[in-house]
Amino acid sequence: MRTLYHFWLSPYCRKVRVTLAEKGLECELRVEKVSERRPEFLCLNPAGQVPVLIEPDDGPVLADSAAIVEYLEEVYPHTTLLGHRAPARAETRRLVAWFDDKFNREVTENLVGEKLVKRIQGYGQPHAASIRAGLANIHYHLDYIAYLADRRKWLAGDSFSLADIAAAAHLSTVDYLGDVPWDEHVEAKNWYARIKSRPSFRGLLADAIPGVPPPRHYADLDF
Repeated sequence: MRTLYHFWLSPYCRKVRVTLAEKGLECELRVEKVSERRPEFLCLNPAGQVPVLIEPDDGPVLADSAAIVEYLEEVYPHTTLLGHRAPARAETRRLVAWFDDKFNREVTENLVGEKLVKRIQGYGQPHAASIRAGLANIHYHLDYIAYLADRRKWLAGDSFSLADIAAAAHLSTVDYLGDVPWDEHVEAKNWYARIKSRPSFRGLLADAIPGVPPPRHYADLDF
């Protein structure tokens, strides 16, 4: 059985989970608290980070979400999530980098990292200034999503892609906290509603972190 070591609110793990689901690849999920630094897990990934994917039948052990999704694209090309032509693939990769780097640094780490991951992993107290920065920065990114969604069928173009998956993966972690101001960004909300309705996303919406329930709208396909 294919196995994915993950953490509930890691957007990178969520990106891999949705990619696997879009490609129809079954996977056993194992929660890994990286702060514990388990020797067995470090043997799989010396960097000590999730996600880590173990392919079935003595297949490879893969680490880093970018490397994993590229591998899945190459080995399971029946459903492409990068695009069929070079310009489309380049635009998809650009937007994946935008959300995995810029959005993560300016929003995800400041909100999910400070308000929840620190508590669960035992990394200390939240930093109030970082939380304020995350709450301010998210408006800029939602405006950008609305700009793209208004001009294209999906974020990177005509086809649903890893760009949509990466963006939704990050937003879903922030939405678990109830910190996405959807009502102030209707175009972005409508795009996200389309993502929530995809079968591949339902596993994420069913996540429930022990002791930290999501807001009522989190799993509601109609918000």
